[in-house]
Amino acid sequence: MTTPAAAQRPFLSVNNLSVAFPTEDGLVRAVDGVSFSVEKGQTLAVVGESGSGKSVTAQAIMGLINRKSAKITGEIWLDDQELVRLPASDVQALRGDQMAMIFQDPMSSLHPFYRIGDQIIEAVQVHRNVSKKQARRETIDMLRRVGIPAVERRVDDYPHQLSGGMRQRVMIAMALINSPSLLIADEPTTALDVTVQAQIMELIASIQDEFKITVILITHDLGVVADVADEVAVMYGGRVVERAPTSVLYLKPEMPYTLGLLSSIPRMDKEMDRLDPIPGNPPSPINLPAGCVFQPRCFYWSQVPDDLCKTTRPELLSTGPDHLVRCHLAPDVRREITAKVLSELAGVPS
Repeated sequence: MTTPAAAQRPFLSVNNLSVAFPTEDGLVRAVDGVSFSVEKGQTLAVVGESGSGKSVTAQAIMGLINRKSAKITGEIWLDDQELVRLPASDVQALRGDQMAMIFQDPMSSLHPFYRIGDQIIEAVQVHRNVSKKQARRETIDMLRRVGIPAVERRVDDYPHQLSGGMRQRVMIAMALINSPSLLIADEPTTALDVTVQAQIMELIASIQDEFKITVILITHDLGVVADVADEVAVMYGGRVVERAPTSVLYLKPEMPYTLGLLSSIPRMDKEMDRLDPIPGNPPSPINLPAGCVFQPRCFYWSQVPDDLCKTTRPELLSTGPDHLVRCHLAPDVRREITAKVLSELAGVPS
């Protein structure tokens, strides 16, 4: 499915995507009107707490949500193909070939009863007409490229024989084996120690540079994306609440939730007695607030007149070049708050 505007469309374009799951307790609005785009070869980081809709958005792009048990609306354009209305069999053919995903738990993503090499070989042969011998050669080469040591021996190991970091490298190799154009990494450093986290992030960045692929990096930690992402989309309550180039988001964030995430990052350049977490809990996707979804946890909502934060949903509006913010606070007030918070984080008296 193509349109005359296809030539102007970004490589990946998500337009007003919503995903809702009917349950006995009500309709779970996991993703609520999400829009973003990623140019070919770029990296978009999608950041937010658990339950913000990050992973469901990724699963919708990959076609991993059962359409019989969920209502999916909106559009997902991948290289001039619209995926939401594409037959499930066609999306399955794209999955693992044109688009691939690294899941956050490699132990549950890899089959415990099969050797890692056999699992990657199967991924090759599902999408390409090659012999098992050729597929094994490609598998060994890819495992070597992602940093698996003693690969000729390790290729016949079972998942439980590898460390968490090595299993994650196997998942990256499996995702890349068919040279996809889009790679989605869903919390790829979860449950790994800090040193291995850094190695995995460096690996993803180097692989993107080598293969010229488009990457969506999903994480709850703004601290891990600063050096790898071109743009950041912050999600909360199933919605994008701020989106900007990475440098802009770190230097001039304007959404109070983004400021809260930045304040929660441990710092190595100054002594800290304690972290400054965001108070309260994320909203239930069954019972989202009528107005701003962040209002119950926001320190600044009282500065908006007429209880607007409690009654009216803010739009995602431009506040600068390529910078979008969903907030009722006046732009000058937001910037004044940002300057004060960032000065406090830097230890500079305001």
